[in-house]
This record gives sequence, C-alpha cells and structure tokens, in this order.
Amino acid sequence: MTGLPVRPEFEGRSPYGAPQVPAAHRLNTNENPYPLPDELLADLGAALGAAALELNRYPDRDALDLRADLATYLSRSGTAVTPDQVWAANGSNEILQQLSQVFGGAGRMALGFTPSYSMHPLITASTGGTFVDGHRRADFTIDPDAAVAQVRELRPDVVFVTSPNNPTGTAVALDTITALHDATEGVLVVDEAYTEFARPGTPSALTLLEGRPRLVVSRTMSKAFGMAGLRLGYLAADPAVVDALQLVRLPYHLSSLTQAAARTALAHTDALLATVDAVKHERDRIVAALPGLGLTSVPSDANFVLFGGFADAPAVWQGLLDRGVLVRDVGLPGWLRVTAGTPAETDAFLTALGEVVAAPGLGG
Repeated sequence: MTGLPVRPEFEGRSPYGAPQVPAAHRLNTNENPYPLPDELLADLGAALGAAALELNRYPDRDALDLRADLATYLSRSGTAVTPDQVWAANGSNEILQQLSQVFGGAGRMALGFTPSYSMHPLITASTGGTFVDGHRRADFTIDPDAAVAQVRELRPDVVFVTSPNNPTGTAVALDTITALHDATEGVLVVDEAYTEFARPGTPSALTLLEGRPRLVVSRTMSKAFGMAGLRLGYLAADPAVVDALQLVRLPYHLSSLTQAAARTALAHTDALLATVDAVKHERDRIVAALPGLGLTSVPSDANFVLFGGFADAPAVWQGLLDRGVLVRDVGLPGWLRVTAGTPAETDAFLTALGEVVAAPGLGG
C-alpha cells in the first residue's frame, strides 16, 4: 500500500483471513463438515429457480418474510422473538459492521475482551472508531468485576462479548452479560455465532432481551446450519435497534437469491441441525483424548477446541500440516485451535497430533 493515501489506522495492518493451503483435512475455519441433505438441495434448486425469474426486479429491501422465518426459529428456544426485533444481512460480519456504523464510528469507542473474534477491532477501525482491549483472565474467562470497572471508567459506545468465545470456545455467563449491560451507557453486542453447539444447560443471551433496549444478540447461519457459503447473518434486539440499522444498510443489501436460499434452509431447520449433536460428539472426543497426549484444552461450547501445552505451537501447526491436517494458529503462545469435523477427520487429527507431540521439543 506504499504511496496510497490509506487511512493511518490501517497502516501496517493485515487483512482478516485463514490460510487455505492444500490439506486432506481442513479443520481451521469452524465450518460444519456435513453436506446439505438431499431434500434441501432439491428445494433449494426450485426456490432459486423461482427467484431467478424476477432477478430483473430489486429484492424485498426489508426482507420481511425472511425476518419472520428467523423470528420463528429463534422463538423455538422458548424466548418469544417477533419479526420487528430481527434484522438480517450478508453474514454476521455485516451485522456487526452496521452496528458499528450506527452506534460507533468516528470519535466513539468500542470495548472487547481479547482474545476474541479478531473482526471486532477491524470492523471498529473500518467505521472510524477506536477499539480498546479489555483482556481476559489467564484461563480466558472474563473477570466480571474488572470488566464492569473498565466499562464504567471508559464509557464505551459499543461493548462486544463473544459467547461462546472465539477462539477459546467457552460461553460467557449470563450474570456477566447482565452486569456489563447494566454498567454501560452504550450498546452491548453479544456475538453468538456458535451458540447452537453449547453444552447442555448453557442459556442464550436471547433470554435477557426483554427490558434491555441496548442489548443486541448476533447470530449466523454459517455454523450450525452448515450454510457458510450462503453468507447470512442476523440479530435479535429491540425494534428501535432494527429501525436504526436501516439508516446505514445499503439499498437492497440482501439479494433475492440469498433471501430465497435462507428461507428454504430455515424450512429444513430440523434436518440441518441434526448434525449438531454429531459435531459436539467429535468436539468432546477431542477434549477427552488430549490429556492422554499430555495436552490440555479450554472448555468448549462451540464446534472447535482450543488446545495447548506446546513449547512451539507454530512448529506443531506445521507438523500437523505435514501430515495432512490443517488447524488454526490463532496467535496465542502455546495454543492451537481445531474444528470438530467428521469421525474420520477426528481420527486423522488425533493420529497426526500423537505423532507430532512425540517429536522432541514439540510437546508440553
């Protein structure tokens, strides 16, 4: 970018991304490993064909039918959500970007608790805001007292909480979320991209929405629904938040094809979510196997595991890749992250990991 009049806050930054190097087992991007069911593929073809007949026309700019379907899905959890509380966009990243455009921006501050989703500071910078790191304990949990004190001191305009957290995997207690909401004068965004994979008894922040007009819960269809290629994110919040977001959304931001595909997928919710238990089983299988290799992990409510105890994590990453298994180096010394895949992928990962940690200097 030398010689270009790039904004100063982007100088020296690297774009978000995960290495997509050739590997027999790609376990680095937290995708659902299972293909879409045949009955959904058939209905998708019909739905997209019907939508294509009117591609000469703009799509429904408010995505009313899609938002109604998303509200129905969210309400299945036992917390009633109405269509006017729901907004949808091209992936949860666009949701987060729109929130930052409305509630953050130039002269405003966002607070997050790292390590967490690395797009939060990037989106904050892209919208002209300042990101402040709230940090976590050594076990990667949020210290609620320290976090609340920091919120009261800094008075951020946007507070990001990722639950389950990425890259560490653990969900944030509702008491912590409530305390942060009550301490801030800004909006609290709870990023729940992985919530369908949470361990039993782990509640969603959806249960906190009533009476909290500054609380936003962000979701995605990329993970549990196995629709990463669709790029459909959404949120639930007070209707006033949804109204505010429409001030910054681009005209007709969700294509007719995206809306049709998402609605078709939601009509097959049960079939799509049938893979969740299988993924959770492989996640728990990985966690159970790690101590036998002299390694440890962070308790996970997501479809991935942060595992560690390495003297040289980058060397372990390379050793796994040399054996055909691609995992994610998230930049935490001594730690790597692996996506829970199919049983065969778990076999390949555990076999490769056993070989690598047995090599001198790479284990714990």
